[in-house]
Amino acid sequence: MNSIVNSFRREVRRLRADPWDLAMVTWVPLLGVALLWWIFSAGLPRHLAVGVVDEDHSSLSRRLVRMLDATPGVQITQHYANTAEAEHALRTVQVYAVVTIPRDFAHTVKQGRAAQVTLLHNAQLGTHSGLLQRDVRTAVGTLSAGIEMAARNKRGESAQAVHVSMEPIHSQMVALFNVSSNYEQFLGAALIPALLHILAMTAGAWTVGRELRDRTLGEWLGAGELLRTAGSLIGKLALPWATLTLVGLLALVGITWGRGWHPPGNLAWVAGALALLMAVSLAAGAALAALTRSLRTALSGAGFFAAPAFAFSGVAFPLAGMPASARAWAEAMPFTHYIRLQIEQLQMGAPLATSVPTMVGLLAATGMLWLVAAVGLHLAARQPATWGSR
Repeated sequence: MNSIVNSFRREVRRLRADPWDLAMVTWVPLLGVALLWWIFSAGLPRHLAVGVVDEDHSSLSRRLVRMLDATPGVQITQHYANTAEAEHALRTVQVYAVVTIPRDFAHTVKQGRAAQVTLLHNAQLGTHSGLLQRDVRTAVGTLSAGIEMAARNKRGESAQAVHVSMEPIHSQMVALFNVSSNYEQFLGAALIPALLHILAMTAGAWTVGRELRDRTLGEWLGAGELLRTAGSLIGKLALPWATLTLVGLLALVGITWGRGWHPPGNLAWVAGALALLMAVSLAAGAALAALTRSLRTALSGAGFFAAPAFAFSGVAFPLAGMPASARAWAEAMPFTHYIRLQIEQLQMGAPLATSVPTMVGLLAATGMLWLVAAVGLHLAARQPATWGSR
């Protein structure tokens, strides 16, 4: 117990002496989390800039443009004289898409023939492209259905008969979770712990690695036994764990209850898992520093493991669609298991029993990495010649 307390006090003194080190585990994570929350605070992307090339200039084409502009995700910001101007605007990202209405559009529709409206969009911007395709398809489909229903009503068909004849078979799509497709609740809530995971792993590598770089490992650990070294490691990582966990909990409460979102699952369970994620991340960074005995190598390793964790977590790209090797790598990352638990509780309202294995796994990984780091530091303390590497 003395080794834990002494190490904690020593770390507090070091952080007080270095404002930038203190910033990396206090206000910098808070600022990063606030920035992420601000980016996704709108919930749904709205009023994406779209251009129009109207070659028909008819009342029907103007009606279609008004319907497009009325959809939530589209804002008609520019009218272009020809396709060349529109393509230039797309390439320079002045607009995210261009709707082209062909010449004789209204005349073709009045003759009872199919008219074609073209949407030019940049599929590289996947989110923008998907939302714009949905809204443009909805507006064009609504206009088309209205024209067809009006024509059939004039021929004497009842409204009910028209509805059945136009759609004899229809599909029913029911969103079970995240019904409103809110990006703040889905993507923002996942990116915040991903950012804290990176910062925690970096903090673990830096906190231990600087003792090696500054050749103060002996001053910190002394010549004690393995148990004393393990206690000293706990004391050193306690403050970064407390501050990063606090930032994560504030973000978790803010993005849920603070935004009027009351998840169907157990928020306290997610909070516990987040605290364990911070612990396993710090322990992993400390283990890298202890094994490599180099601050630079440990920081590089922390970036290598933590930075792509979100990409491999299954949130942006499904795990089932990954090659076997990529999926194995993803399953080895603690963030993959944490974010699965978070989605189970915040989005799906799964029973707690479903998430118990994840909690046990995070706890076991923390203990194992802490032991690896303690053994590595215990061995390094006996070899002063290996200290000082940057």
